[in-house]
Amino acid sequence: MSVNTESTASFDETETRSDEMNSTIEQWVEDLANDVDEAAASEEFQEWLDVQSRFHDYSHRNTLLIKLQCPEASRVAGYNTWRNEFDRYVQEGERAIWIWAPIITKQCPECENSPSYHDNSDCEYNETPPEEWSKGLVGFRPASVFDISQTEGEPLPDLETEATGDPGELVPALLESADSLGVETRIVPPDEWSHGEAKGVCKRRSMMTMRPKVEVKDRKSRADLASTLIHEYAHALLHFEVEDDTERSKREVEAEAVAYVVGRYFELDMSGSAFYLAAWSGDNTEEITSRLGRISQTAQELIDILEEQY
Repeated sequence: MSVNTESTASFDETETRSDEMNSTIEQWVEDLANDVDEAAASEEFQEWLDVQSRFHDYSHRNTLLIKLQCPEASRVAGYNTWRNEFDRYVQEGERAIWIWAPIITKQCPECENSPSYHDNSDCEYNETPPEEWSKGLVGFRPASVFDISQTEGEPLPDLETEATGDPGELVPALLESADSLGVETRIVPPDEWSHGEAKGVCKRRSMMTMRPKVEVKDRKSRADLASTLIHEYAHALLHFEVEDDTERSKREVEAEAVAYVVGRYFELDMSGSAFYLAAWSGDNTEEITSRLGRISQTAQELIDILEEQY
């Protein structure tokens, strides 16, 4: 994947500053779209995508059950699935996470029971023999799964999405800018983090206030910490009032594109954003450029406020 080396820009305080910023940001967003295309076509991404496709999509009910039993769970699968599909093994002494697994079997067309339950019911359907019945959902049974953190073995392919470089005083500047942006911000120690694999979250502070609260997981890489703060600030500015879950992938595209632009302005290597967006956008790079206006406006707002602190 190509990495843009001409990553810095500065704009004199002149009447043309806004136009210059618009033009540069537009070019950077186009660069990002091109990099996403390259990332999505790469062998590394295709290998990652293949592995993701082998994980089951759990129902909302089972997702809640998993989170209640193992809040930090990120990738779960059954004992044999870990062994046969991923060459990983559940470690001795690990406690299973219990979910409801569907029971799919032949089903009476009238009472919708399995053959054994049908035989013990009052249903008199006998037009076709049970061996000719279609399969369907007849109930649920408890089933055990395990999180990847409970297993050991061959590593799963990962995507390098972290920002790198020297952020200087960008993290302190972001924290100082929180009030100006109307955001409450907290950097959370790793041992207190309760949001699984997420690097950051943006949520309501409480039911009594509409002020966004941004929390990010602390980490050694200050460049990546800065990038996550910018990403979550973009959510706070762009998406705080959005409730429609169908917009989720589009919101991630906007927030990460803003992080890419602002991080690049402050001389960070944001090439990992391409992999991040390839995973979210499903190769639809048109989504990035179609939202250029919102991305550009939010990036400019953050840059202007950060420059005052920086």
